Amino acid sequence: MEEDLISYFKQKMDVPQHDIREYSPLALAYIGDAVYDLLVRTAVVAEGNCPVKKYHKKVSSIVKAEAQSRLIHALMDDLTEEEADIYKRGRNANSYSKAKNASMSAYRHATGFEALLGYLYLTERYARLADLIAIGKERVQDQESDENVVGR
Repeated sequence: MEEDLISYFKQKMDVPQHDIREYSPLALAYIGDAVYDLLVRTAVVAEGNCPVKKYHKKVSSIVKAEAQSRLIHALMDDLTEEEADIYKRGRNANSYSKAKNASMSAYRHATGFEALLGYLYLTERYARLADLIAIGKERVQDQESDENVVGR
């Protein structure tokens, strides 16, 4: 049976193992941002072929700080105590940058969300990572549908 990509890559590149507790919340967010972006790009490309500019526009709308902030708020009741702690550490981390076109509040929530994704990725909890994204996406879509009905 073929080995999964991550394990194979780590072996081939001789990636050292580190205690996850050694990573700062911003390091977790850094890797979580990349993981989320790759997963969203994978899903968007799977929807069908189109110009790259359209892919970029759709992916950007999903991975922007405001969208991530909505997603994590929709998930808060589903997080374990450990996951909520990781999220809060990321949200409260002192970042010296701010996302373009996002409020500081949304940026901080998005950073917490990315830290959680980075933590789940680095601890190889891939199913949980995917489940949280799927649950959050569904809830946000439901909320947006409800808002559109009320707004009519």
